[in-house]
Amino acid sequence: MFSAVTRCAACVCLCLGLYHLQYALLIEAKAAMAPFLIERAWQQTLVSGVTSRPWPWADTWPVAQLEIPAVDVRLPILASTSGEALAFAPGLHAGSVLWGEPGSAVIGGHRDTHFDFMADLVVNDRLQIQDSLGRQLRYRIAELHVIDSAHTPLVTEGNEHQVLLVTCYPLDALHAGGSLRYVAVAEMEPLQPTFLASRRSFKL
Repeated sequence: MFSAVTRCAACVCLCLGLYHLQYALLIEAKAAMAPFLIERAWQQTLVSGVTSRPWPWADTWPVAQLEIPAVDVRLPILASTSGEALAFAPGLHAGSVLWGEPGSAVIGGHRDTHFDFMADLVVNDRLQIQDSLGRQLRYRIAELHVIDSAHTPLVTEGNEHQVLLVTCYPLDALHAGGSLRYVAVAEMEPLQPTFLASRRSFKL
């Protein structure tokens, strides 16, 4: 027969196991629902003109939408590059300007999730950003390079109207970390009422 101590220990272990299982299932459910909740919040922002959080306790919210037809990418951009925010979508780097303003709007994302397309970008690819006012801003990738963020600041001042897509480098590294960043520099094109771009059929 099992002693009272043994039964108590087994009960505690069972409760702990159920707790961790419930927590893991909650995280998976949140990850599965997040894209739909973020998209809904973005549509609400476009309609109302008021920032909308994807869920009540969210510490970030969508501020724009990124589209790159050449690599079939359409992603929300969140108002933060915190670790929790980047788990759900790319985010706007703190201190950078907004799209359409002089300077560089820096958008960060994880190389192995939302920004895994970075390896497929080439110079002259077009991208589009829809802001919270519904404007469609067009950019062309002018440069792709690697920087050391420990010595080169991501956010810079200037008269250029640029968007920088930034992710960790090397792109195929097994482990995250380090200060190297892969950067796609996109320059703003004249405003147009529509944005039309066909998918690239081949690469050199």
